[in-house]
Amino acid sequence: MSKTKTISLTALISLNFPAMADKEAKQGLPIDELRTFAEVYSAIKQGYVEPVEDKKMITNAISGMLSNLDPHSTYLDADAFKDLQVGTQGEFGGLGIEVGMEDGLVKVVSPIEDTPAYRAGVKAGDLIFKLDETPVKGLTLSEAVKKMRGKPKTPIKLSIIRKGETKPIELTLVREVIKVQSVKSKLVEPGYGWVRVTQFQENTIAEVAKHVSALYKDGNKLQGLVLDLRNDPGGLLNGAIGVSAAFLPPDVKVVSTDGRTADAKQEFRARAQDYLRGGKDDPLKNLPVEAKKVPMVVLVNGGSASASEIVAGALQDHKRAIIVGTQTFGKGSVQSVLPLPNNTAIKLTTARYYTPEGRSIQAKGITPDIVVEESANGNSSGMRLREADLDRHLSNDREKEAAKQEAKASAKPVKNGKDKKEDAEDEMPQRLEYATKADYQFQQALNLLKGLQIMQNKAQ
Repeated sequence: MSKTKTISLTALISLNFPAMADKEAKQGLPIDELRTFAEVYSAIKQGYVEPVEDKKMITNAISGMLSNLDPHSTYLDADAFKDLQVGTQGEFGGLGIEVGMEDGLVKVVSPIEDTPAYRAGVKAGDLIFKLDETPVKGLTLSEAVKKMRGKPKTPIKLSIIRKGETKPIELTLVREVIKVQSVKSKLVEPGYGWVRVTQFQENTIAEVAKHVSALYKDGNKLQGLVLDLRNDPGGLLNGAIGVSAAFLPPDVKVVSTDGRTADAKQEFRARAQDYLRGGKDDPLKNLPVEAKKVPMVVLVNGGSASASEIVAGALQDHKRAIIVGTQTFGKGSVQSVLPLPNNTAIKLTTARYYTPEGRSIQAKGITPDIVVEESANGNSSGMRLREADLDRHLSNDREKEAAKQEAKASAKPVKNGKDKKEDAEDEMPQRLEYATKADYQFQQALNLLKGLQIMQNKAQ
């Protein structure tokens, strides 16, 4: 079985930049191990076939220390650190694909909506083996990502291996400044609204407030609301807290974190001081009061990760919404960004997070209240990559045995009485337009809301 290492947006990021020094009593340095390190360093300097710069060797050593901890801890050089900061604001350059590495090839984890890759038909699971005329074999993931980035309006050719295709696929994409629209919404029919969060960014709380308020304009009264978190890979912690607070009673617990250091042990509630950063006005203060009580369904799937799971878990624990869809990704750890000299940084896993009832989602995910597959005939979600499948993933400290069973279950394809060759993946539209008649999960969520409304009317 091949090992897969990912660079993705599924990190729940804390941008507080905490100082980590002197958090615990300093322990003696491992002299023997450091002596061995020095000997290896000296051997490379003196005997490697080509000269190697000291800076490169130190950087590689730092990268190795972090990458061997877990899939989400990593060293950020100046370019990567800048990209992270820009990415949390919802704008960055490139093709619009979340990628990983498998067997030396770039593997597409997910194309981002409304980007060059998405429009060109790049699919999750595609293996990119050549960028222009450069073979991917032999490149690191960072090197491959840098090649895919570039000035807007410049082309790049991707050579792709796709499951089920006998010949390689060649696509020419034109790079763009990628502006990810964090929130989308529409009134799908009188009385029923749909709000989709694609990624948790700096402006997500304000955007959710704006979109929800728009659904209530002109005297509209919602009888049901679908919050769509499918394929939302996560993002900023405060964004998850704020989106949860938009629909929960004031001051209830949203999420807690626990780690080895004092600032990793925190509790966050549905209050402005926990989701606002800086002296900003509270974007939720003018939210219609009805938003706190409208019947809700939250849609999730295997691509819902991190911040998405915090929101789903909080609304589920407080019985505020019914969770519908398939098992989520299981990314239940927090990464803190620690700046270093020369505009570099490290992204370090510093805590696990827990739902209001104390559930750890790490390597397990959120289990929907009602399981609905992507189509009436099932889907390929059982084959989807999840946190528990990642090499060196952090264990679930509260449900280790349950996490093992969940990982085994998620590794088996969902058949739903069909032959393997007739997997529903082939029956799904290549580009599913969310919140339409072709969106089976959404239609089932809508039917559920209507059923709840009928029951409520009968009760009254």
